[in-house]
Amino acid sequence: MYKIAILGCENSHAKNFLELISTGNYPEIEVVGIYSNEPEAVQKLHDQYGVRIMEDYAELRGKVDGIMITARHGDNHYKYAKPYIDDGIPMFIDKPITCSEEDAIEFMRVAKDKGIRLCGGSTCAALKETLDLAEAVREKSCGDIRGGSLACPIQLSSPYGGFYFYAQHLVEIMTTIFGRSLTQIHADRRDKEVTFTARYDSFNVNATFIEGIGYYTASVYGSKESRSEILRFTPQSFRHEMNDMLDLLNGKEMKQSYESFITPVFIINAIMRSMESGKWEDINEIKI
Repeated sequence: MYKIAILGCENSHAKNFLELISTGNYPEIEVVGIYSNEPEAVQKLHDQYGVRIMEDYAELRGKVDGIMITARHGDNHYKYAKPYIDDGIPMFIDKPITCSEEDAIEFMRVAKDKGIRLCGGSTCAALKETLDLAEAVREKSCGDIRGGSLACPIQLSSPYGGFYFYAQHLVEIMTTIFGRSLTQIHADRRDKEVTFTARYDSFNVNATFIEGIGYYTASVYGSKESRSEILRFTPQSFRHEMNDMLDLLNGKEMKQSYESFITPVFIINAIMRSMESGKWEDINEIKI
């Protein structure tokens, strides 16, 4: 039996993971503690699932086989991970991995040094429709790629990091479908909407973050035909993340490199810089 803690229980992700575990889908995993800096959120989960509330996010260091960090604010992710670094245990890190590039680099450097295997990011990257479009690009079933477009929700004034809170969903949908080889970003904000163009080697992808919508869409434009999808969540949408965590607990390797794991942080920050400058902004090089 693997003992884990869930740190940062303010959003629906922690509840979804607890529901999957409590209903017998992962008999190998026991959640021995939950923590949140919002007492009402963690108390609600305790009342529903009977899991012990931790007084401090660091109190189970040396006592668990892995941690799942699901805090709403990305600035808390590396903070919550730090006490467990020396344990060398696997970690799930929710989106956004961090808000700052500096934290992302430092986090990956110490994780690499300690041999910590990581999983996480956006649930949207593994939705069926995202993967179907990624396959269409990879197999060229629409022909040579001429471009693409995406639309996703955003909460620009979220108390949990503003733009950072939801931005990684769209970014990971884009990089899953079209790859991580984009080099520049040009972004513009108009009231409750942010649009940006991502420049790839031979095509552009246009994307829109829209305040207040509840849907995710993606389109691929090829030389032969186009293909569009509405991305749909199901009760099982979070299983792939639990599967990834179980794989790490079982000793399997990371599915991504440390560099690719934090690529969304660098893309999001390029979008932020372009919104401020009104110019094309390079995506900073990741050096771990």
